Amino acid sequence: MKLAVMGGTFNPIHYAHLISAEQVREGLGFEKILFVPAARPPHKIQPDIAAVKHRYEMVKLAIENNPFFEASRIELDRAGPSYTIQTIKTLRAEYGENTELAWIIGADSLIEYKIWKDFDAVLEQCTLIATTRPNYDLNTVPTEIRDRVVDFRVTGVDISATEIRQRIQDNVSIRYLVPEPVAVYIDEHKLYRETE
Repeated sequence: MKLAVMGGTFNPIHYAHLISAEQVREGLGFEKILFVPAARPPHKIQPDIAAVKHRYEMVKLAIENNPFFEASRIELDRAGPSYTIQTIKTLRAEYGENTELAWIIGADSLIEYKIWKDFDAVLEQCTLIATTRPNYDLNTVPTEIRDRVVDFRVTGVDISATEIRQRIQDNVSIRYLVPEPVAVYIDEHKLYRETE
């Protein structure tokens, strides 16, 4: 089996995540893309991070119509920080050694590789697929890392979760930035709005 994992905060999940995942799946021949929301991202301090239960539900809503996509609670149900290496080892045990396992990451995140826990072990356990984003030069990533990952170009969609959260605070539409069920969920649960 060929399994690719898209991990992230998904705060919230948006169309750029979905487009990247689908293009990696189709372009590199993966049978399944597993979306893994990080419960406690060790490297991201976000004062406006939504509760993990909300981020997980939004992921489920965003992918519900794609039979090749699946949401995983693997990091939600584990105590402590959400380290990639722990997730990979758990998936390796669950799916077996014969599974071809890959981890999808935005190429811009590669610049932070030195702060990843057991980065070398991550590369030994799975293939790292770096999706290039609009206006990002992969040459800014150190050569010793760039040479160890698969560079995969995806359709340029310049959407960020930070921008979406700001638009919500500014009471500006997020239509066509996130799937409609996600927008409805955000509105119903009053996520990302400044508290009085």
